[in-house]
Amino acid sequence: MADRVYPSSKPPQMNGNGASAGVGAPPAMKSQQYRPAYRPRLPPPKQRRSRRGCCCCLCLWLTFLLIAVILAAAIAAGVIWILYRPHRPDFTVSSLRLSTFNVSSSGRLDSRLDLNFTAHNPNRKIVFLYDPISISASATDGALIGSGSVAGFAQPAKNTTVVRGTVSGSGIVVDKGLVTDLKGKASVGLEIVMETKAGVKMGGLKTKRVGIRVTCDGIQAAVPKKGKAAAAAVTAADVKCKVKLRIKIWKWTV
Repeated sequence: MADRVYPSSKPPQMNGNGASAGVGAPPAMKSQQYRPAYRPRLPPPKQRRSRRGCCCCLCLWLTFLLIAVILAAAIAAGVIWILYRPHRPDFTVSSLRLSTFNVSSSGRLDSRLDLNFTAHNPNRKIVFLYDPISISASATDGALIGSGSVAGFAQPAKNTTVVRGTVSGSGIVVDKGLVTDLKGKASVGLEIVMETKAGVKMGGLKTKRVGIRVTCDGIQAAVPKKGKAAAAAVTAADVKCKVKLRIKIWKWTV
């Protein structure tokens, strides 16, 4: 007779998840991992150049251009200096004669001044081209004596040219405080100023004309007496004049 099998009286053992640890227990489920949806990457947006950067580049290029122009001008000036050795012209008042000098009691002046001045070109390879020259004469106390002009001329290299001119005035108003001084003097101190524009010719090259002011002071002219011939101005030697270039930059003259 076959033996009977009875079930065990012990309850089944439970694992930590609450499921029985028996042979037929289902396996534990693994937690599912979250995977985001795939999205294609867009290219980064192109950065636009700012206006400030463009302005900086423009200023930098302009600075380089200005430096290049200055260097080129300096090199050209150096080459000209080496080849031609340019010098300013020399001016000298050689003689003058105050033939008329009448001051009325009402403060009116009539005058005539004849003068000779010498222009000397010390350069060996440079020709000066002068425009008409304006001349004015004033007393050392500031009173205007007269004005005049002479024609322009071309002066070759190593040349000395004597120019004759006349300065005159009629009815010039004189300050009341100077009338007595001018009437009672036997001689008057003069300052002569000449202004013109001059260009330079070097071989086949002609430069732009530049303003020139020539100032001659320290001149003593004898005042003629009524009824007598006019006397020549007494000077110990020829009066050398100062030559100054007057270069115009936009609205300013230096």
